[in-house]
Amino acid sequence: MGDVSIQKVAELAGVSTATVSRALAGKQSVSAQTREKVEAAAKELGYVVSATASGLASGRTRAVGIMLPYLDRWFFTTVMAGAHRELTDAGYDVTLYHCEPHRLNDPDGTANPRRARLFEESLLRRRVDGLLLVTLSLAPAERARLSSLDKPVVAIDRPQPDVPTFAVDNLAVAKAAVSHLLELGHRDIAYVGGVIPYDLDFQVPVLRRAGYDTAMAEAGIPVRPHWIEESEYTSEGGYAAARSILSDREHRPTAVFAASDEIAYGVLMAARELDLRVPEDLSIIGIDGHPTGSVLGLTTIDQHPAQQGAVGARALLHALEPEVEHAPVPARLPFELIARQSTAAPRVGA
Repeated sequence: MGDVSIQKVAELAGVSTATVSRALAGKQSVSAQTREKVEAAAKELGYVVSATASGLASGRTRAVGIMLPYLDRWFFTTVMAGAHRELTDAGYDVTLYHCEPHRLNDPDGTANPRRARLFEESLLRRRVDGLLLVTLSLAPAERARLSSLDKPVVAIDRPQPDVPTFAVDNLAVAKAAVSHLLELGHRDIAYVGGVIPYDLDFQVPVLRRAGYDTAMAEAGIPVRPHWIEESEYTSEGGYAAARSILSDREHRPTAVFAASDEIAYGVLMAARELDLRVPEDLSIIGIDGHPTGSVLGLTTIDQHPAQQGAVGARALLHALEPEVEHAPVPARLPFELIARQSTAAPRVGA
């Protein structure tokens, strides 16, 4: 809207147009009582601040960028949804950047023109007040480009140098999954672990395998190499890995710990094809809290991805608006065991 509209707001609130601009831009020089009068007048008249004008006045665009490697995978979209709610509730617009993941033969992303344009052009052209990185691996040149923007940056799930990062304790998550099986009485526990064909510094698969190894060692149970299989984070990968482990009728485990729920879905399919009853013949546990797990009766460790997004967004809001009181940021991200029908004590004699 133009000057006429802001003039009407000023007349209704009984203040100057400059005070209206400062109040709606969140300037501290405006008293709380005056700000309330201005906001009430603006709401009554249906006045919406121009993002361009507000940005010129305050140096802010009231927009935040979220960078994701995937737009079509549940974990990433759920994290994004949690962050989006937190940011829009705080009055920010959200700009989504699809940052396609690195490949093994292109660790710096230079062979990916879309990714290169994102860092060389898009981030400079589209003004945002801050950035939220969701499970991204950045090359040194990309980190330097972000640093040159001189904007607050917060990361979720993937540590970045000199960037506040929020992630669940993946080693503890994996230990909790294996501990659940141990407490049920299982000792013959296989592991189907996640492996990703890119991002060599991605630590989640390493930490989840380490959690399995640690839990087994603390229980005094040796790890059997032929019960360890790698898999991509897909149902197809979990299916192939489980077929390899479970096809040996003489030496089958009584339980499988899958490094993600989607891997666990593949294990469930393989067990069904081999006429193994779950949980009577085979217990299965995953990690994530994927919504399909409740339909399939999958026991899981829920890592609350929406809450991860909300916490990351909240931390970014603290950096963007240190003068505003926002909800506190927890020191640790929560996770919890959701016990369902896919796990039970092993059969006597199994």
